[in-house]
Amino acid sequence: MSDSVRRAVTRYAETYPELEVLTGEWVARVTAMLDEAGINYLTVSGRAKAVASFSAKAARRLDGELVYDDPLVDITDQVGVRVITYVASDVVAVAELLADQLTVLDDRDLGLETAGEGRFGYASRHVLVTRDTGEGVSYDRTRCASVQLRTVLQHAWAEFEHDIRYKGSVPEQLVADLDRRFTLAAGLIELADKEFSAIRDRLQLQLGSQPAEAVTDDPRIGASELTAFLAGRYSTAGWSRTDRYAWISGLLLELGITSLDEMSELLQGIDSDDVTAQMGYRYPPGAVRRLDDDLLHHFGRLYLDLPGNAHRRDALSARMAKLTTPRRPRPDPFAPRPSPHPPQVSRVTR
Repeated sequence: MSDSVRRAVTRYAETYPELEVLTGEWVARVTAMLDEAGINYLTVSGRAKAVASFSAKAARRLDGELVYDDPLVDITDQVGVRVITYVASDVVAVAELLADQLTVLDDRDLGLETAGEGRFGYASRHVLVTRDTGEGVSYDRTRCASVQLRTVLQHAWAEFEHDIRYKGSVPEQLVADLDRRFTLAAGLIELADKEFSAIRDRLQLQLGSQPAEAVTDDPRIGASELTAFLAGRYSTAGWSRTDRYAWISGLLLELGITSLDEMSELLQGIDSDDVTAQMGYRYPPGAVRRLDDDLLHHFGRLYLDLPGNAHRRDALSARMAKLTTPRRPRPDPFAPRPSPHPPQVSRVTR
């Protein structure tokens, strides 16, 4: 190990406890962002890169030269966050949310890169984000995180493949056969991911077209009822996490809304598409977020001051400001356009 690598590893080991704290903060931040946006996901986890893993990566060489001139700066996955979703469209939604809420320094879709080479294999999207904003923003390991986005099936393939290959126990005579089998499995997983998406889309469409069964032993609207209702109300929105339906049902109870009929009557006069347009989202908000916006639009300050919203009052205030700011009218495409050559005005000399 060279002296420069040894110094970098020593410095990394000294600051490792700080990176563990930062990792926990990033996991909490990303989780809160996903929940607030109403985007469905399975898990959010994180890890600070282990000292041994950092040391091995810092010592990598290519053609005899160190790959990383300055490991503490060039190795950008020191703080890692992993978001696992159920379907591929939610991976895209999470990536768009990160781009909207944070500054993206790098965004690599390794699945697309693999497909571009005409192969099946590792599929994961890696987004390097920072809390900093402005021009000239660069990597700072105390303010950045590498966020890895995968579907649950992509995650299963990647974890199993990593476990097999990196244990170093694969006999040489089996390598070619295992490569072929992993490739075959990756192709099947891509097909399965597409089927998962089709299943969800089909179910969402069906839920939105049938009446939900009422639950009478709880004053709140049931999560399953609400899921079916919102699938019909916001047919283009993705599902939210199950616990988010229960959460917003509690807010509805605070407003005195205990049935789908009451909620349907309330929402009847709200142009949800217009509300969403005023918010100016750069990512597709989930169904619960769409309802949250409509309730904020209708009730305003009353909704903001609900006890159940105390923890996010500042965020709701910022969103309410968007709803109360007049928007510039869209130009009428059929209105007559002024001539690019205005008529000459003749001057009369007295």
